[in-house]
Amino acid sequence: MAETGGPAVPEMRAGEAAGATERGSAAPRGLMDLRGRHEDVPAVLRYPPGAVVVVSGLPGSGKSTLLRRWSQAAADDTPPAGPGRTPVAPSAVDPRAVHVACEAVMPARLPYAVYRPWARLEHFRWLRAEVRGGGPLLVHDCGSRAWIRRWLARTAGRQGRELHLVLLDVGAQEALAGQAARGRWASRRAFARHRRGLDRLLHAMSEGSGPLPATPGPQPVPEAVTEAASVVLLDRTSRERVTALTFGP
Repeated sequence: MAETGGPAVPEMRAGEAAGATERGSAAPRGLMDLRGRHEDVPAVLRYPPGAVVVVSGLPGSGKSTLLRRWSQAAADDTPPAGPGRTPVAPSAVDPRAVHVACEAVMPARLPYAVYRPWARLEHFRWLRAEVRGGGPLLVHDCGSRAWIRRWLARTAGRQGRELHLVLLDVGAQEALAGQAARGRWASRRAFARHRRGLDRLLHAMSEGSGPLPATPGPQPVPEAVTEAASVVLLDRTSRERVTALTFGP
């Protein structure tokens, strides 16, 4: 696989993006907790041009589905080319795409565990190439490896870009049901490891945040994720209500 590109993420039909704030969009800044919300969840999250948006959660929590939905919606929102302007559609980096690409060129009898190190190396090469490319970027991440977020934030920061985090808090049972629905299962060991890491991250979100405010306004980003310009917390309901992302001024 070339370092300057990666496997294509399949497209998914997205809901129509809302426009101004009064029509249901928000520009995340600080900690925005949308868990337990219903009517006041924005349909669209608006990010700066070139932002790196990391989507984290347990295996089966819906990260790949969101990446497909949001990347398509953001691409649809990209303005057409004009004089002196080159539109940049967002890229989406999902390790599942690398898994499938590696699997396609390996003998069918060879277990994935044998070439997993190669697949991980290709994934990081793809991720490095995309974040260095400077365009808007969506990243699929389990949330248990803080060093990846910090590395992404440093790399993007050198280019004057921001890192933003979207954290899916849907619970272990919902994530396991998601694995069953897709027909792919994380091993018990891997799931337990990701769950511990995500639990630590969610606990850090709640430290010092106080009770849920009456409106979903931003609070300061917790110290555990100071590399992020914003953190959006979504549960099962709010995950479905945020239909699109946009990147622009």
